[in-house]
Amino acid sequence: MPQIIPSAEPFFFPGKNPNATTGCLVTHGFTGAPKEMRWLGEYLNRQGYTVCGIRLNGHATRPEDMIRTCWQDWLLSIEDGYNLLRSCTEQVFLLGLSMGGVLSLTAASRLPVRGVVAMSTPYKLPDHPLLRFARPISWFIPYMRKGKGAPGEGWFDQEAFKQHVAYPKNPVRSAGELNKLLGVMRESLPQVTIPTLLINSRNDNYVIRDSMEKIHAALGSKEKHMLWVEGGGHVITEEPTCETVFKAAADFIQRIASA
Repeated sequence: MPQIIPSAEPFFFPGKNPNATTGCLVTHGFTGAPKEMRWLGEYLNRQGYTVCGIRLNGHATRPEDMIRTCWQDWLLSIEDGYNLLRSCTEQVFLLGLSMGGVLSLTAASRLPVRGVVAMSTPYKLPDHPLLRFARPISWFIPYMRKGKGAPGEGWFDQEAFKQHVAYPKNPVRSAGELNKLLGVMRESLPQVTIPTLLINSRNDNYVIRDSMEKIHAALGSKEKHMLWVEGGGHVITEEPTCETVFKAAADFIQRIASA
């Protein structure tokens, strides 16, 4: 019996000439699933690119599976996807949403990729005195609720929210791992020297407001761009913002890949 949540499976779309030799690795966010990147993957594939949508270790199955993973496991998932794409393409771009953006930026300091698109990416988590004690706390309180409002609050498109696949609660231990990963990302940003596009929504209630500016300032890239979008929440790849996001990402990849 399959363990992956139906419709949340990873995906691979072979490219079409003349862009088939350019690979795009698209990575979902914390507690999310490849499905939140599928529309982006389909859009890029229509431009001819070879696209791989990976499933991060511990995701899209059961929250209990995520508890057993650490940030290094998630980063290794990126490396797996990169090597899969490199077996059939000449150059690879990393595109990530939220924690997927954190992982993409971190991996870009370690892997020979051509460019990065980081979307809805946090610079750090909101300050909380108990965050550093997430692991021991998780022994007694394994999960915490997502946000303070009702499910779907903050989404502009409720139909998009209904089809969205993610765990309904946040594993506390995993939140601690995300905090560690963010520290690794911040240390890695000066070593990211490839072209980078950052995209955030002004209506995102999850990411600290100045995250994009801080990431931009810390990057070692000579070519780095910021794009604000409006009219969508955190998951800008499934909200009304998606067409603007997709076109910006595709234009960036086309320009850099053909340079």
